[in-house]
Amino acid sequence: MEQKKTSIGGSALMEGIMMRGPSKMGMAVRKSDGEIELKVSDITINKSIFKKIPIIRGMVSFVESMVTSMKALMWSAEFIDIEEDSGDESKFEKWLTAKFGDKLKDVVIYFSVVLAILMSVGLFFLVPMLIGEGFAFLLRHLDSDALASVRSIAESVSRILIFVGYILLCTLQKDVKRVFMYHGAEHKTIACYEKGLPLTVENCREQCRLHPRCGTSFLVFVLIISILVFMFVRVGFGWQRILIKLLCLPFIAGISFEIIKWAGRSENPIVKVLSKPGLWLQRITTKEPDDGMIEVAIAAMSAVLPEEGENDKW
Repeated sequence: MEQKKTSIGGSALMEGIMMRGPSKMGMAVRKSDGEIELKVSDITINKSIFKKIPIIRGMVSFVESMVTSMKALMWSAEFIDIEEDSGDESKFEKWLTAKFGDKLKDVVIYFSVVLAILMSVGLFFLVPMLIGEGFAFLLRHLDSDALASVRSIAESVSRILIFVGYILLCTLQKDVKRVFMYHGAEHKTIACYEKGLPLTVENCREQCRLHPRCGTSFLVFVLIISILVFMFVRVGFGWQRILIKLLCLPFIAGISFEIIKWAGRSENPIVKVLSKPGLWLQRITTKEPDDGMIEVAIAAMSAVLPEEGENDKW
């Protein structure tokens, strides 16, 4: 029997999980009293022409997914017990409230998304580019071809080391470890559904916590494709070359989106090989969940299952 390939996906939250189905989004969190809080909302289908053009749709979907994940993350944070500051609101906080009113939350979400994108570009792309340019400057006595190769190698190696090092650094934080456990619960629940098994804790527990459509795999594809593309970007000098590479990033994200869609529904041996690096890294970004976390994942997943089974076909 051919295994089902579902379009349902999600992300781990603070003590919870968000699942996005074909027409609904479900968010479930474990509250401090042990109860599961579930929120289900309808999804407005984006019928823009940009959602139909390959590569371009990947750019649009990437931004949409970041905004959705940030909204879900902020919702989950409302149920986490945090020691409140006894001080009064600062003048800046009062100004924000007066300026934006009820729209303040949306402003914070979009500002956070923009900030996250800028920080990611700076850390994982701009810094490695500068390192590559630094090596090229130190070895400027080499001929142009050798210099380009040195720059490319230095940039590629530093990008990989920074990316993996950042993820490993995140695992040292206790809260992040729990998010990674919920990440594992998300994958196990989706895998259980794709195998056509009833969504029970026992069935989900037996599934693999790695999945080819994971966001971690998407980031790895972005990393690999950027290395391959930048190897051939040898135009311009210094900041000109860096600017050209930065302008390539949206298209690299779009290409990665198309590849991850292909990888999620194909059993092609080539696809499996291409998916390996992302699956290896998921051994860090996912951890084995406890049964309570799986219960939360099942609650979120059950809320978004389509009434007609094929409506979520990938």
